[in-house]
Amino acid sequence: MRALAVDWSAATHNVRSHVWLAEAVEPGRLVRLEPVPDRSTVVSSLVPSTFASLQAETVAVGLDFAFSFPAWFLEHSGVCSATELWAHVERCGEAWLATCEPPFWGRPGRPHPLAPGPPLRRTELAVPRVRGVAPKSIFQIGGAGSVGTGSIRGMPLLRQFLDAGATIWPLTSGGGRPVVVEIYPRLLTGAVRKSVALERQRLLAERHPLLDAEHLEKAVRSEDAFDAAVSALVMVKHLDDLHALPDEPDAQLRLEGRIWHPDWRLDSP
Repeated sequence: MRALAVDWSAATHNVRSHVWLAEAVEPGRLVRLEPVPDRSTVVSSLVPSTFASLQAETVAVGLDFAFSFPAWFLEHSGVCSATELWAHVERCGEAWLATCEPPFWGRPGRPHPLAPGPPLRRTELAVPRVRGVAPKSIFQIGGAGSVGTGSIRGMPLLRQFLDAGATIWPLTSGGGRPVVVEIYPRLLTGAVRKSVALERQRLLAERHPLLDAEHLEKAVRSEDAFDAAVSALVMVKHLDDLHALPDEPDAQLRLEGRIWHPDWRLDSP
């Protein structure tokens, strides 16, 4: 049984060594923590290895980007499900990023516009705040902390996982494996100052003292590696929960998705 986590922050750009993949097979230990050069390599390295070599195992994959948009945007786009949305994003997403037309914003000269609906999904409003920090809107595609670009460029990966037999919780059903969940690493790392290497080192020493020296050094050196490592280590401790995630009864959340974290059942979206 194992958990994989991907820190997707560099999907905003084509920058080497910012997309990190971590794999844990038991609490406190990683078997892999490595940079992935670009988005296409993430797809080729994750999907084939996960399904070809790990078919007999329970696998959970956590991806650090928004899996969907607010429900009103799906309706505005003429799609009725998350799977239809991902196909729509694959066709149109790069044009949205290039033009940054409303409701998207954040590029130079493109301030936050008035939109016909709320900027956040219900799950983003429901998850706990960590030192006052909360998930940002997918419509922000530029500027500090923007998540929209990486999310738009990540959604085609969800289609590939789905085509390979996975369950994208809670947006698809069928019980396929692995289960792929949306994660927000801040909920998994807690209120550490992740931008400070000494703080990263202190958290890893306190919470994950079994890490080997190589993985520890990588996670201390890079904030992106740190996010991936801690996310995988938290997920592997909760594989029983990840293995038994229920179907979502709420129709809106089946369109918008949910952010997984160990206490997700306490959220009130």
